[in-house]
Amino acid sequence: MWEAFLLFRKKRVQIATDFTTWLAASLSVLPVIEAPLTFEVARTLPTLGMLHGDPTDLFLAATAKAFGLTLITADRNLIKTEGISVLAN
Repeated sequence: MWEAFLLFRKKRVQIATDFTTWLAASLSVLPVIEAPLTFEVARTLPTLGMLHGDPTDLFLAATAKAFGLTLITADRNLIKTEGISVLAN
């Protein structure tokens, strides 16, 4: 959700309402399960081999890898990250 907010604030994502209203509406219809920041996620960070240092991308990729999740993203850096499952959007 933090990444979505940052993209909205940077005007890289267009939302027809204010962010808080959009988030509440989205969470009411989407089956979202939060993935916690755990020791395993932190331990996975150095195994990613990501060439850039965007902390948000690092934690998203490490979380996906640690929990066996698939990232849905248009971010070219995340799409190119080896060792994680990505659905390019």
